[in-house]
Amino acid sequence: MKSGYLTIQKPGPLSTLQDAGRFGVRRLGVTQGGPVDLHAWAWANWLLGNPWGSPALEITLGGLTLIAEQPCTLALCGADMQAQRNEQPLPNWQAFELNAGDTLTLSMARLGVRAYLAVGGGFIAEKVLGSTACVVRDGLGGHQGDGSPLAAGDRLSFAPTAQPTSNRHLPAGTIPDYGAEPRLALIPGAQFRYFDDHSLIDAFQQPWRVDPRSDRMGIQLQGSVLHCNMDSMISEGLALGAVQVPPDGHPIVLLNDRQTIGGYPHLGTLTPLACARLAQCRPGQPLWLTTTTASEAQQEYRTFRAGF
Repeated sequence: MKSGYLTIQKPGPLSTLQDAGRFGVRRLGVTQGGPVDLHAWAWANWLLGNPWGSPALEITLGGLTLIAEQPCTLALCGADMQAQRNEQPLPNWQAFELNAGDTLTLSMARLGVRAYLAVGGGFIAEKVLGSTACVVRDGLGGHQGDGSPLAAGDRLSFAPTAQPTSNRHLPAGTIPDYGAEPRLALIPGAQFRYFDDHSLIDAFQQPWRVDPRSDRMGIQLQGSVLHCNMDSMISEGLALGAVQVPPDGHPIVLLNDRQTIGGYPHLGTLTPLACARLAQCRPGQPLWLTTTTASEAQQEYRTFRAGF
């Protein structure tokens, strides 16, 4: 079956192609990439019956307009970007059809930060180091293979399915409330005990706010200044969700495009689903940190993945 195409009229501030991520290459200094909101990305593909890992568009803040060159089935999950098909409102967290010549428009996000657009059959792009995940900073992956975000005039290729799945409905309780103050689960790290008592009380009993100086590499938190009683430490590998505390005492949650090693002490590590929820927090939005154990975090993730 011939490929179909979506033509980009307006790309928005940052729209990239993301599969599940690039793994097994951090020893080369290459980060994982992939969707910063794993939750919304996964459900967008699930609505269409796409297998785990199928590339989907991550649209940051909105402002995307595209035209379908062939009939296709799409699904949109994540931030509310007031989607319209041919200037008629489209519901979020559902699959829908586009005919040849139809226009899909996403305005600026009014709730949440990032939306995920999947297509039935999956987007087609050449893999770089085993993944199509776009990491702009490293110049890897994406729809052109060189880390480029979408630009006006780009054509996205997809593999149409003979019988696209468009009648699925999300299980109850799946859609998060991006307007609520989230409680993000953190696994205490190796340097946790070196933070003074006052810092630990503040970390978990006072709200934090998202700093505007945040991106796919990391999200800085505004709030209390944390103090760690370590003079120095050897650089170590950085996991997704690592909460680094630099000398200024303002924690930074490292996300998908993070560096691979770092030498600042860690308060701990957010769970994958906590990272996903954090990725939808707008600048200034309050949030809370809570503690969890590695076994509890693993069970939560296994339960989530079992749905796919």
